[in-house]
Amino acid sequence: MTRLGEARALVWQHGVVSIEAMGGMVGPTLFVLPDGRQVAPFQVAPWASEPGGDALPGILRRLRGEWPCVPFGSDADRAPFGGWPGSSAAATVDAFPHGYGSNHEWRFEAGEAGRITLAIDYPEDHPVRALRRTVTPDPGVAALDFELEIDMRRDCTLPIGLHPSFRLPAKLGAMQIEVGSDVSGMTFPGPVDASSIFDQGALLEPWHDVPLRQGGRLDLRRVPLPQATEELVQLLDLPGRAAMWNTAEGYRVRLAWNPDHYPSALLWLSNRGRTFAPWNGRHLALGFEPICSAFDLGQQVSAADNPISRRGVATARRFAAGDRFITRYRIEVEAAEILD
Repeated sequence: MTRLGEARALVWQHGVVSIEAMGGMVGPTLFVLPDGRQVAPFQVAPWASEPGGDALPGILRRLRGEWPCVPFGSDADRAPFGGWPGSSAAATVDAFPHGYGSNHEWRFEAGEAGRITLAIDYPEDHPVRALRRTVTPDPGVAALDFELEIDMRRDCTLPIGLHPSFRLPAKLGAMQIEVGSDVSGMTFPGPVDASSIFDQGALLEPWHDVPLRQGGRLDLRRVPLPQATEELVQLLDLPGRAAMWNTAEGYRVRLAWNPDHYPSALLWLSNRGRTFAPWNGRHLALGFEPICSAFDLGQQVSAADNPISRRGVATARRFAAGDRFITRYRIEVEAAEILD
């Protein structure tokens, strides 16, 4: 029986990984590089150990690292905008941000040595019966292999996603996002936050050439930005791999996933933009989130005709009762050059 607030850790030759029961989130993880350096790429929210966390939504209490989102996003009252359908806050499938599993305790299960397995049962009225995930350190290198299983109770069309989130260096522009310039993107069709500076609902070709609401443009390949802001950009038709180079600390994170399962990725740039509690203008992180979803707009928008699906990019997945959907992905860390 998993205890409230429980976590597990696993040590292997190339590091140590910890996983929280809440949300099934991978927490602080140290990777040991071939040159002997230890690096910790995953973010941990600055409020995660502060008092009062029990009053926060489950997803925020111990916000950190990486976890699966089934379904991805959340429904809300949104008016139609620029070809985007509207939606209602009356949730049709799941009332929790990024799904029930992101906001509740998972249970740790017995499994093979050298891996950690967790599972969570969804409520009986939910079309998802259960999730199960396994995290396996690669014995040969500084990498984690993930497997996610979605067990369906009823027919349903859902947006789904993965939520890796990484600590940004304090130095401006010191994290380079390594995605090819042949990839297109879109900015969020509305204000992400009062601090947001990106033009809304813009098609980006290439993905990193971003128009600003007050005029001008910026190159999104290097973060953090000098402006305090909160932004979402969806990258379209990715090949199932990407990388981020921390030039201040000299390491590169590589992500690999199945593009048939997750044809897009959502960049979440949390650049000290949210000033309300518990964020308080201090959260500096980059989410690089493989998704089959329309941003984080929820099931109603993602399952409907929308500007991304019209481009031939799937924004929701059709599941049938009894389906057991399995997807695998990988996060690897390697040494890289330090730039002054």
